[in-house]
Amino acid sequence: MALNQTFKAIADPVRRQILEGLRTQRQSAGEIAAEFQLSQATVSYHLKLLKQAGLVSVTKEKNFVYYELNASVFEEMLAWLYSMRQDERGNQREK
Repeated sequence: MALNQTFKAIADPVRRQILEGLRTQRQSAGEIAAEFQLSQATVSYHLKLLKQAGLVSVTKEKNFVYYELNASVFEEMLAWLYSMRQDERGNQREK
């Protein structure tokens, strides 16, 4: 997992909103653009960064490309963050 790419991707509020929208259902870029009143180019840019970070997966059906949330990357992020947690005495937890 490339944590830098992942954190960069979720740092932007628009991308976080896109991810929230994909949490319940897959959507095409056009559906996302209409929902957020963004241009196709802007949505394509955001989706490219989300895809590079592994946060979304892509499915092609006929003439449409659908984007879905890839929850496994979030699970990896949470595992990493949890590993950074300190115990009650302030000592770093061992892996």
